[in-house]
Amino acid sequence: MPDSHAMASDPGGPSAPARRRRPAQLLFEPQSAEPEAERFFDLESIDDPAELLRRSTELALAFRAAAERATDFQAVAAAQLADPRRFDALSDAEIAERADWTPDYAAKMIEYGRGLLQPRRHED
Repeated sequence: MPDSHAMASDPGGPSAPARRRRPAQLLFEPQSAEPEAERFFDLESIDDPAELLRRSTELALAFRAAAERATDFQAVAAAQLADPRRFDALSDAEIAERADWTPDYAAKMIEYGRGLLQPRRHED
């Protein structure tokens, strides 16, 4: 009886000539020595000025909304860090130093953050 394992690994059977393997095709391009030009959301590849205006406006609005939301989170964090009920509460100057703000701006952000936190306290 023929060896079934040998037949499974050699589809042509024991008398078939050995097949040579060819190298695999490259499915990618090798990296060039020069770095690619920096891209900004692929805006530089848009040729149509109307489409460029639409897409860049869309991005600007999205970034503006993200910046506003991040600022709200900064204010909440500043208010929490300045909370006098914390044993490790920070002063306005310490918060300003950590956030790279002026002390006046830190005080305004702390107040703004306290205002943002107010509705949360009433919900609890």
